[in-house]
Amino acid sequence: MSEAKRLAAEKAIEYVEKGMIVGVGTGSTVAYFIEALARIKDRIEGAVSSSEQSTALLKGHGIEVLDLNHTGGLSLYVDGADECDGNKNLIKGGGAALTREKIIAEASETFVCIVDPSKQVPVLGRFPLPVEVIPMARSLVARRILALTGGQPVWRDGVVTDNGNLILDVHNLSITDPVKLEQELNQIPGVVTVGLFARRPADVVIVGGQPPQVL
Repeated sequence: MSEAKRLAAEKAIEYVEKGMIVGVGTGSTVAYFIEALARIKDRIEGAVSSSEQSTALLKGHGIEVLDLNHTGGLSLYVDGADECDGNKNLIKGGGAALTREKIIAEASETFVCIVDPSKQVPVLGRFPLPVEVIPMARSLVARRILALTGGQPVWRDGVVTDNGNLILDVHNLSITDPVKLEQELNQIPGVVTVGLFARRPADVVIVGGQPPQVL
């Protein structure tokens, strides 16, 4: 699937315009996008990064990384996903960067999601849903999620987010109303962010292939 990821990432470069500050996500597909972005780095003003991992890659290519508080709204955000349904709703957070990813998506006029074909699903939930939680609320949130959804929350042991929080991965879900579930989970005290990108879904999904498919 690495070739499909690369093709999707290369296609996303077409959305980068001269003088832009580009929001950049996290993950293996985004790493290909950063490589492609480096080839046109003289045309952009810089990037806003969703993770320490992507920041290191961007800086390694000589791309200036800027603070979202200073840039204001962005024209473009490019990121991958762990799952994508037919309405461009996403599950994200496999790389534990979901909170910063969601912030940048919210700040961006256009959200371009780049995926390989294996990430397309008819109903979200095959991939466990990541939920970032405040450490002291881990058990409380897990109990509330179990009662609310019937899904099985599993602590991603040994993982601490860039924000100093923990991740619960919720297994055995079939998410037929992702907007509603996103809202409900966000209301649980101790939840920082839910890895459902449904209230603010992708605007464009690029599926890697020969040629890439733009949805």
